[in-house]
Amino acid sequence: MELKDTVMISGMPGLYKIIGQRKNGLIVETLDANAKKFATAPTQKISILNEIAIFTEDGDIRLAEVLKTLKTKVEEGLIIPEKKASDNEFKAFLASVVPNYAEDRVYISDIKKLASWWTILKDTLDFDSLTKEEETEKSEEQSVEKTTAKKTTKTATKQNNASPKASTKGKGVIAVTNRKQS
Repeated sequence: MELKDTVMISGMPGLYKIIGQRKNGLIVETLDANAKKFATAPTQKISILNEIAIFTEDGDIRLAEVLKTLKTKVEEGLIIPEKKASDNEFKAFLASVVPNYAEDRVYISDIKKLASWWTILKDTLDFDSLTKEEETEKSEEQSVEKTTAKKTTKTATKQNNASPKASTKGKGVIAVTNRKQS
């Protein structure tokens, strides 16, 4: 399973896999043993895990990168805190995975979500695809930046070569609005 196919639905516990689409929502399947399928409502907020990031002092770090680091740390012996663990244990847990996370912007509830997501994803997530997704995203970002730079250069060149034009917009036109007086 890939991270881009995994979603979180606000107000509902757990994680879900996108298995289809319908006119006004998605068809998802729970990632637990039941594998229950259902359609989402148009009013539900759905967040794709691939687009989630954690605030750091230097910017943001993608969830995919955090999960790869977490996998390495768990293999080295890091213990994931239980639901009823203290806030300090959760903070220490995240600090060991993301040492420069922004403590004032990352809430304990977010850290608890990360721990529960790890519990759900550790056996089903394809960690090799995380590396491929990151490489693809970086190459796409670079191509977008190059395209934007080219367009900016072309626009600047056209503007420098263009002759000035007089503007007649708004001259001699009186705007009339009908308002009810109370």
